[in-house]
Amino acid sequence: MMKFSLIFPFILLFILVSHAQEPVPKDSITELDEIILLDSLQSSTDNGIIATKIIGTKIFQNYSPVDMVSAINQVSGVYILSGALNTNRITIRGVGARTLFGTDKLRLYYNDVPITNGSGFSTIESFDLENLSSVEVIKGPKATNFGANLGGAILLNSKQPNDGATYFRNNFTMGSYSLLKNNLQFSLKENKISLNVHYGYLETDGYRENNKFKREGVLVDVNYQINSKTNIGLLFNHVDYNAQIPSSLGETDFKENPTKAAFTWKSAKGYEDNKYSLAGLTINRTITDKLKNTSSIFYSYLDHYEPRPFGILDEYTHGYGFRTKFAGEWIANKTKIDYNFGAELYKDEYNWSEFENLYQENNGQGSLQGEQFAKNKEFRRQFNAFGNLLIPLGNAFSTQIGLNVNKTYYDFRDVFNQGADNKSAERDFDAIILPSLNLNYSFSELNSLYANISRGFSNPTLEETLTPDGVINPDIAQETGTNYEIGTRLLLLNRKLNMNIAIYRMDIKNLLVAQRVGEDQYVGKNAGKTQHQGLELEAEYNLDITSKLRLTPFISYTLNDHSFMTFVDEDNNYSGNPLTGVPKHRLNSGIQAQLNNTFYWYSTHQYVGEIPLTDANSLYSSPFNVINSKVGYKNQLGKNLSMDIAFGINNIFDVNYAQSVLINTTGFGGAEPRYYYPGNDRNFYGSLRLGYTL
Repeated sequence: MMKFSLIFPFILLFILVSHAQEPVPKDSITELDEIILLDSLQSSTDNGIIATKIIGTKIFQNYSPVDMVSAINQVSGVYILSGALNTNRITIRGVGARTLFGTDKLRLYYNDVPITNGSGFSTIESFDLENLSSVEVIKGPKATNFGANLGGAILLNSKQPNDGATYFRNNFTMGSYSLLKNNLQFSLKENKISLNVHYGYLETDGYRENNKFKREGVLVDVNYQINSKTNIGLLFNHVDYNAQIPSSLGETDFKENPTKAAFTWKSAKGYEDNKYSLAGLTINRTITDKLKNTSSIFYSYLDHYEPRPFGILDEYTHGYGFRTKFAGEWIANKTKIDYNFGAELYKDEYNWSEFENLYQENNGQGSLQGEQFAKNKEFRRQFNAFGNLLIPLGNAFSTQIGLNVNKTYYDFRDVFNQGADNKSAERDFDAIILPSLNLNYSFSELNSLYANISRGFSNPTLEETLTPDGVINPDIAQETGTNYEIGTRLLLLNRKLNMNIAIYRMDIKNLLVAQRVGEDQYVGKNAGKTQHQGLELEAEYNLDITSKLRLTPFISYTLNDHSFMTFVDEDNNYSGNPLTGVPKHRLNSGIQAQLNNTFYWYSTHQYVGEIPLTDANSLYSSPFNVINSKVGYKNQLGKNLSMDIAFGINNIFDVNYAQSVLINTTGFGGAEPRYYYPGNDRNFYGSLRLGYTL
């Protein structure tokens, strides 16, 4: 059954292509209320000829308004393991799979403002899918403009209002697990000003015990055209959410009682409370006809409080910085050469304290703060300078040369311990130079081949640089790797078949391994080399059954052939084993159907192969198939009023599956090791969106 589910979408696509008639040419463009967006792998204007994957409402609408994770998982090579709405780990081409909690080894940006903190961690759960117009994914270290991290970069872009329009949109969603979500949007674009305001509210009891989630947020995005050459923009995003934590389960509970919370987390009623704010001011300036500049300053604040069974964490972070980029062109021997260069500085101050959790003495009332046992400050700084030259070498061939230089600095201050017990220390990494070479050959107006060679890196977190005694280890090195990639972008059969294929290989050395030295204490070490190689295939076909009915089947397939080349951990030699935490096969497929531009049906299927859970490959997760479906009706109810009503079912066949896993975990006190985060069972939702134009 699983093997058939892997090849069925390819068979379906082949049949459709083989029997396609010659219809009237149409682009694979989805017309949206806010924008017109092409979901495909394409070259971003900002990134020259670098191949990126841009997804928007065409893919977002396949899923529930709550489900950003599934939308991004439809991108080949990208896999988000999601333990809960507030517990996500993004991996790109296997990079980041060894991170125990959260997302690192990539850069995350919101409207070009960096939202990755000073230690390299990003939290995509702070943002609402309904506020986004698109998500752009740059896989691997070829993103010299965005940090050249081994995982790559993800760029989140907010919705922008239509020209000359003032309107309200409200989308209300109800569903299983007492789900309530509402997103209200007000947009205005007149004369020199454009304004977009979103207010969002979300609450759910969750599928599991101790799994409630509540989030409230506001987004303000305003732009003002000062004159014909200067535009200024202000972005403000604030999110306040409280999320209970059921944590992971052992194999027995995962199979027999997946709604259960981990015993200690349930007893402590563990949760996290977050208040996150982001503010950015951006100026776009046309200096001359051939030179433009975009500059931003930004500030972020995170207040985080998390009662855990093994201690209560109380922390807050101030982050700030700037980003500037110049883009221009010059003519040499009648050849136009495009260039850009710039710099980005991010600094933050991270303050964190830990307290005893006396939940066992609190008469079943959950967490109770006790004595303080740690207080620390971390000053973290990352500086990136970058530049690119895009040089045409003929009518069809072009090359882009890029360079990124990174400088990272950590300053750790132990405010709690005195004298010989004080662990304060600094770590100043040497500057690292990260070149990139891109080639692109267009063998027709719509079809091209590309190639990339690029070098990337990943920093250890400050905590990973500590020894088991809490002292910074100067021997911990940055991970570095070289990426080799070739691919093709094809638009065939009168633009009805859109296909993208890429193969790559990335060799990473100084692999960072988190070694567990306590229930919640991990230290890092460089343990060897990994080889990441794979194939990515994405395709969609637009089939016009009649003038009123269109079917669009699609597939997104990922083959991960990732392994340890050299990996010796104490007396254990894992060299040659598949990389832990990465499925070898992943497939997303589905079909979109639209009738009269009013009725629609979207159905999606996700297959995830088995995942090695230990470095010794002694334990694997089970592969799974999950199918979702959504039907809806939209119409214009009057000159100014529009409606869209939808109903969806997730996990139609009620599959018991792990939506996220931990690797190399250890059981304490005779308990089973807790590897699994259960995915939701069969669940339902309904949405009603109303729009009113003034």
